[in-house]
Amino acid sequence: MSNYDKSDPRASLAPALTGNMLSQTGLVADPQAAHFSETDPQIDDATGKSWLHRGHNFLVAYSEAEKGALFTRTAQPDEYCVLLPKAGATIDWNGTTVSVPGYSIAFVPPGDSSVTMPEGGVLVRLFSTQNTDLAEMCGNARGYDVPRAHIPAFQPWPEPPGGWAIRAYSLDVPPETGRFGRIFRCTTLMVNVLDPFEGPRDASKMSPHHHDDFEQGSLALSGDFTHYLRWNWTSDMADWRDDQALEMGSPSMLVIPPPVIHTTRATGAGSNWLIDIFSPPREDFSSKPGWVLNAKDYPMPA
Repeated sequence: MSNYDKSDPRASLAPALTGNMLSQTGLVADPQAAHFSETDPQIDDATGKSWLHRGHNFLVAYSEAEKGALFTRTAQPDEYCVLLPKAGATIDWNGTTVSVPGYSIAFVPPGDSSVTMPEGGVLVRLFSTQNTDLAEMCGNARGYDVPRAHIPAFQPWPEPPGGWAIRAYSLDVPPETGRFGRIFRCTTLMVNVLDPFEGPRDASKMSPHHHDDFEQGSLALSGDFTHYLRWNWTSDMADWRDDQALEMGSPSMLVIPPPVIHTTRATGAGSNWLIDIFSPPREDFSSKPGWVLNAKDYPMPA
């Protein structure tokens, strides 16, 4: 089910091949919501404060870093993402040091690495849940003790043909007619850095839709949002849920399970900035020419 406004670039996506998922029973799962601004961090030490929240295949570590804070990963099993909304960072990996300015996104290869925040500020790191040490630290670590059987087992995408390297990209990409957001991918993640909504979203141009077999993570960096969720009525009343309208400020994180119908409205008076996260990358977005801004660096599966 999808009902995009005609002005939404996603209206051009091919329809899902398995839309009957909405009528199958036993697929119900609850959303995973974290209000970072209202809860204690999972880590509060010399690096600053960090909140960790997970989905089925991905997790977010949102940090308010102290000046000079150093975040290390040892024997990291796979590629991860560093998102720098404002402040810059220095990333070290395999004897290579890269200075990444603020308002950038970067991907860090497996192995030993570190991220240093010279001036402090907000640091967002995104990982796959193959990083079990981080997954166990999440505030909702027990939220996935019951397996999501309808979500396929995690499979990374092909390694970059140019070999492993720290790859950084500016977020200073102007909007383009027909392109949806600012989408970047690596072997483990797809991140859509949406253009901020200035003021509330037009309530007559919403985009209710569902995903058959993958979750969507929505990370609010600024402003306020209302996430609208609707569970389809199947033949089994155990699947039935009341509609939800989750009001969430920033920073916050919501993981939307499939096949829940969902849409989000920015409601703040100022700048409302949302980041969408998927793991592994989405094939439908990747198949749209020009949508993935770093597609030349990361091939699709054969």
